[in-house]
Amino acid sequence: MSTLAERKCVPCEGGRARALDTGGIASYLRELGTGWQVIGTHHLEREFTFPDFARALAFTNRLGAVAEEQGHHPDIYLTWGRVRVTLWTHAVNGLTENDFILAARADTLL
Repeated sequence: MSTLAERKCVPCEGGRARALDTGGIASYLRELGTGWQVIGTHHLEREFTFPDFARALAFTNRLGAVAEEQGHHPDIYLTWGRVRVTLWTHAVNGLTENDFILAARADTLL
């Protein structure tokens, strides 16, 4: 398990949280597994592939449980054999450490 996956998401409270700058994003991205892309320094995205719908759905359900436990909720697009996960922190309209933590945790669910 990566160091990121061992961390817990921290609520963004009182306007103190700030979106990561490009250096911070690059640093966290290096800690993730392959497959994650940063889109416009605003959000993080990865598409996971599976041999069938049932396994894609099972992954989605496991990720949903982790997201609920962490209090940090991704956008999830499920279709036959594919799950696309998009992460960003709405409170700062950009990326925070929480997004990379949840991404790392998603990777551990495979």
